[in-house]
Amino acid sequence: MAKVTEAYDSVMNGRYSEPVRYVVFGVLNVIITWVAYAVFVIVGIPPVVSNALSWVVGVIVAFVCNKFWVFDSKSVDRDTVEREAVTFFAERVFTGVLAIVTFWFLYDIGINQFIFGLEGFYAKILTSGMEIVLNFFISKYYVFKSRNEPQE
Repeated sequence: MAKVTEAYDSVMNGRYSEPVRYVVFGVLNVIITWVAYAVFVIVGIPPVVSNALSWVVGVIVAFVCNKFWVFDSKSVDRDTVEREAVTFFAERVFTGVLAIVTFWFLYDIGINQFIFGLEGFYAKILTSGMEIVLNFFISKYYVFKSRNEPQE
């Protein structure tokens, strides 16, 4: 059991802990977003609106997870939280728009192959990968940067 505890500690608190926690909470966030979408549809909200609402739920959940558990930004000072929340939301809107444009571009230049029976899914995978990497680095070095700077 000690080896399991050591392995867990090494993964979650070691050299690569932020990217690992980012992936873990990212998967959790996807599940929460899908469940939110399903609940919104089940209660009668149209799918397009449900998708938008589930995206908002996902951004809120991602903010909380990234702030407290991924990037360890423990400040609950109102000004800090407001700055982080606004920049986090703006960053997600920016990378979301970038993902839409990038998908369109990739699809338009011919990266529109079927994968898993879905047309254009290869472009979607490439676009999502770019979006995930950008979100990580923007969150780490811009949104939650105060945690990464030396404390005085």
